[in-house]
Amino acid sequence: MAVPLVDGFGRPFHYLRLSVEDACNFRCVYCLPDGFRKAETEPPLSVEEIRRLVRAFAAMGFWKVRLTGGEPTLRGDIVEIARAVSSEPGVRRVCLSTNGYRLAGLANELRRAGVSVVNVSVDSLDPARFAEITGHDKLPLVRAGVEACLAAGFDRVKVNVVLLRGVNDEEVGSFLDWTRAAPVSVRFIELMQTGTNADFFSRRHLPATGVVARLLDDGWSETGRAAGDGPSRRFAREGHRGDVGVIAPYSRDFCSTCNRLRVTSRGRLRMCLFAESEATLRPWLSSDGGAEALKARVRELLTRKEVSHYLPEGRFGDARRFATMGG
Repeated sequence: MAVPLVDGFGRPFHYLRLSVEDACNFRCVYCLPDGFRKAETEPPLSVEEIRRLVRAFAAMGFWKVRLTGGEPTLRGDIVEIARAVSSEPGVRRVCLSTNGYRLAGLANELRRAGVSVVNVSVDSLDPARFAEITGHDKLPLVRAGVEACLAAGFDRVKVNVVLLRGVNDEEVGSFLDWTRAAPVSVRFIELMQTGTNADFFSRRHLPATGVVARLLDDGWSETGRAAGDGPSRRFAREGHRGDVGVIAPYSRDFCSTCNRLRVTSRGRLRMCLFAESEATLRPWLSSDGGAEALKARVRELLTRKEVSHYLPEGRFGDARRFATMGG
């Protein structure tokens, strides 16, 4: 078994978030309110480049890979990508983050290709509000995708909800009711500021501490983090088939358990979602012969990783659009 990479603060890394496509077909108000605007001229990583990248990371102890975007299912070869990633020795868990637009038709194929966990963005259970947030009247289609994933037997089906003050904050109870009826894991995510959403952030930011307080008051109990978990605090309650997670990036110790690195759809490594810069790995992905140089480059870059992001201080690096970074 490969020895995990450890940064200068003693944190071991085994989780790779890999964007495979920066385009997205939704226009979520907190991410792409004006819709996707193509900025890249080079193509995204090919299946073979992805295979070589994942192989190198797996050799360095990365056993969890999340395929993300933009919207990863916009790629016609997403099932082939999933199969390539899941077949690499050392990879034990392949996850997919999606807006759910194509899930109803892809769920079974993705499961057979080795995806075991799916995260679906569902920011409202009200059709009109969902359309207001995403720019598309597609809630029934997205919920059908969630149901298809439950039927396909994924290990976990997660529902991501970005908390928006004055927009969907009154729906927390409805999402909690969903966990009573179905084995879904609802994850409430605190809105984060970027270089382009300062006004929106000031109007819509809702501290996640209020959700945590509500859960504890309503009889939910915090559970321990499982191997490979991200920074979400997890809660369970008797009588509920599902559970709840809360992701609070503005909490004081949020970065203490960081276990992930990010690679963009064009092969650029980001030490953090809110890093000041990124470094390309693509020159070492054109052939199998670049593996050792690629691993050496990653190890060298990891020495530059900072102890934390600086969101509470109003610093968010070069983060401008989450869709381009595999947020």
